[in-house]
Amino acid sequence: MLTEHQQFEDETQVQDYIYKRLCDHCQLQEGAFPMTRRVLRRGGRPCAVYFCIHGPRATRFTAIWETEQNRVFFYDSDGMRFGQTVLQTALRRELAAA
Repeated sequence: MLTEHQQFEDETQVQDYIYKRLCDHCQLQEGAFPMTRRVLRRGGRPCAVYFCIHGPRATRFTAIWETEQNRVFFYDSDGMRFGQTVLQTALRRELAAA
C-alpha cells in the first residue's frame, strides 16, 4: 500500500482530493455520485471525519480522515484499505470541529 504526502490550503481542497482519489481508484465518473461526510467522535470529542461516496447499485466507497495523526485512509467497496495519505496542513482541527 502506497503512502502519499499532500499539502492543502483549505477544507475544500481536502474534500476534492478525497473525492477524486476515491473516484479514480474505484473507476467512477467524477461528479456522477454524491459524497457525504460525518464527524466521528470519541468521548464526545471529534477524532475523525468519515467520507462516503454513494456509488452505483448501493455500493459505498469510503475514506476516514484520522485527525490526531492527520492521515486519510481509503477503502474500496469491500472495506479493503487501498491507500493512505499524510496531510500536511493545519486544517485538521477546523474540519473535525465542523
